[in-house]
Amino acid sequence: MHREIHQWHSPSLNKNMEIVMYGHYGFSLLLLPTAAADYLEYERFHLINSISKYINEGKVKVFSINSINSESWLNNHMHPRHKSIRHNQFNDYVYNEVIPFIKGKTSQDTPIYTCGASLGALHSANLFFKRPDLINGVVAMSGDYDLSTYTKGYHDTDVYFNSPAQYIGNIDDHHLLTQMRRSNHIHILAGQGSYENPQASRHFSGILNAKGIPHELDLWGHDMGHDWPTWRKMLPYVLETKF
Repeated sequence: MHREIHQWHSPSLNKNMEIVMYGHYGFSLLLLPTAAADYLEYERFHLINSISKYINEGKVKVFSINSINSESWLNNHMHPRHKSIRHNQFNDYVYNEVIPFIKGKTSQDTPIYTCGASLGALHSANLFFKRPDLINGVVAMSGDYDLSTYTKGYHDTDVYFNSPAQYIGNIDDHHLLTQMRRSNHIHILAGQGSYENPQASRHFSGILNAKGIPHELDLWGHDMGHDWPTWRKMLPYVLETKF
């Protein structure tokens, strides 16, 4: 499998950020780490290996970046307002630095889909729904789409506008809704086993239905827990049957 690692000093985050790329051809899949992990997490836990067939066939070209969750919502020593600010800086990093990098490694017309599990599912969904002009869809696995789950009672406008389960229901911008509705690839998946929260996915699906945003809600069995074996089955299934 072709593999490249790149890095640069991010103006948005004021720190060095790495990105790994797998494959040569295909649509672009941008992976967001699960929690406080780095850009190689999906490789270490063998999710990349589980989708290697589609990478090697040229169906998908995969990119994976670092999280900064340990510098925001998972950092118990930061003031909550500073966590909000850092979260928005991460969004800027993705939109203004990562997306152009991916376009430079593919083409201006190659679609980009975000993907993540657990906290990465929230980020992947949020990044798409905030900017459907830049991102073409999302594969979100085992997510909770309300950032308030992670803020320990803190709430401000940035928490609201980074919580798809909060802001999507109130969107009345026809152009923005049209861009969301245009996507053929909004996939919300969850297991129903240990430590999973399928109700969060059901609730989010209901919000999307109310706004007329086509999507697929796919709840797996009670044997599918909130862990890597579940995600190593889910993502290959989606790539095989939905793309």
